[in-house]
Amino acid sequence: MSFDAFDKSKIKEYADKAREAWGNTPAYKEYEERSKGRSDIENAALAEGLMDLFTDFGVLRNRPVDDAAVNEKVKELQDFITKNYYKCTDEILLGLGAMYAAGGEFTENIDKAAGEGTAVFVNEAIKAWIK
Repeated sequence: MSFDAFDKSKIKEYADKAREAWGNTPAYKEYEERSKGRSDIENAALAEGLMDLFTDFGVLRNRPVDDAAVNEKVKELQDFITKNYYKCTDEILLGLGAMYAAGGEFTENIDKAAGEGTAVFVNEAIKAWIK
């Protein structure tokens, strides 16, 4: 799976929006600390890993959101974010899921990479897993 589905010209815009919205939160400060010194290649590899997870969700999107394989993929997503970016609490994961499915560019990009309806499916799977 390639991160090419995302418009790379938007990455700075997304980063600026994230900084504006969450720049004063502990999670954002942790993200800044962890990403300090990462090369563009390392950042691209992490982005690829994240997109691979969405692709996996795309394969699973016809299963029930509480299916064991779907639950494992949600846990894998949360663990990936925690390992590479910041501590991804259940609350943060719920917020990310809502953002993925909100109908904007994130939804479009996830669905373009992983199949129509994947972004909404990920959101529903997150909600079912955290319940």
